[in-house]
Amino acid sequence: MIFSHGKLLLTSEYVVLDGALALALPTKWGQEFFVSENPDGKSLVHWTALHQGKPWLKLTMNYRTGTILNTNIPGSAEFILKVLMKVKALSDSQLKSDTSYSIKTDLQFPANFGLGSSSTLMNNLAQWAAVDAFRLNESCLGGSGYDIAVAQEKSAILYQNQPERIIQKIDFDPVFKKDLIFIHLNQKQNSREGINLYRSREKSAELIEEFSQITRQVLEAKSLENFSELMVLHENKLSDFLGIETVKEKHFENCPSFVKSLGAWGGDFVMSSKFLGFEDYFRGKGFSTVFAYEDLIY
Repeated sequence: MIFSHGKLLLTSEYVVLDGALALALPTKWGQEFFVSENPDGKSLVHWTALHQGKPWLKLTMNYRTGTILNTNIPGSAEFILKVLMKVKALSDSQLKSDTSYSIKTDLQFPANFGLGSSSTLMNNLAQWAAVDAFRLNESCLGGSGYDIAVAQEKSAILYQNQPERIIQKIDFDPVFKKDLIFIHLNQKQNSREGINLYRSREKSAELIEEFSQITRQVLEAKSLENFSELMVLHENKLSDFLGIETVKEKHFENCPSFVKSLGAWGGDFVMSSKFLGFEDYFRGKGFSTVFAYEDLIY
């Protein structure tokens, strides 16, 4: 069995694409990957994808001809076919003969959580086929690659992808972590839309360095108050650049704590800190999925 952790991006969302230093954390949940081989001479892949242990996608494909023979979800099957054919092109060992494979994946978190359903799959496939996970991910999905790095390192990391990729494992263990919470916004955000908006804005080296500096300051924060101020600064700076309101302005204007977007703005998870009656507050706003730091972060 191969396993990859999911991820949350704490700092430098969007600007990580242009080389800003980013802080990312692994989640306890991830994706499992099981494979068995059958030397039957048929060159088939029998793929079964589970979501939290429940069957979701089934497909059978011929990897020699690159065709789907049967499936219950054609759109998702086409994506798996595309990825497996890319694996075949990159790998020196897998999908090269007439052996058939039975592959089972199990995503441990709801698919709309945005914790890395695709990146964990890419990393699992890359490990199995002994190929470069960053290259596989770039050819199939794009993005900065920080999510692949988290899956590989199984640790909190500092990540920078320009001018060359730098990955530094760190021990992110703030004394105030028990005060931090994560709230799900009940929807999966399409990161492509946010990336396109970000791409349309003119960036400067100064802007990138400002976010890198915030990341460095976050690592040095010794108190919840200092950390909260940095989260507010980060939100406001990115809001000004993107020209869109912060998640706090949109949903939680009267919240007594900071609210920080994690990853693509508009969906997935946000981070905040505990305050008197915080669970009732977020539930009253329509957001009942709230996790303590230690329940979500690996």
